[in-house]
Amino acid sequence: MDDEEDMRLAGMTPEISRRTLTLLRGLAGLEPPEQVPEEAMVVADAVLAEHGTDGLRVLVMTLAAWATAQIENVAELSGRSHEAVLDAMELACLEANAEDTP
Repeated sequence: MDDEEDMRLAGMTPEISRRTLTLLRGLAGLEPPEQVPEEAMVVADAVLAEHGTDGLRVLVMTLAAWATAQIENVAELSGRSHEAVLDAMELACLEANAEDTP
């Protein structure tokens, strides 16, 4: 990123970080879990409409940073490596996809 881009993205980061936290609060424990992607898309569409692709980039950067921190937290608390935690996540995805395949 160049300085201009960095400043542009930094200017919208606080608002999008707040929106991301609000999103996560709403998604945690949401039933049925199939609603999670739907609700996330509503927020992504709103960010895109209001801030364009730069807003989506900040949303992705924010989510990636928080997801990484939580993966590290789970790894530390469970005594597993980061890779083992990610392997478990990948396995859960594969199993969910297998259930959806006829």
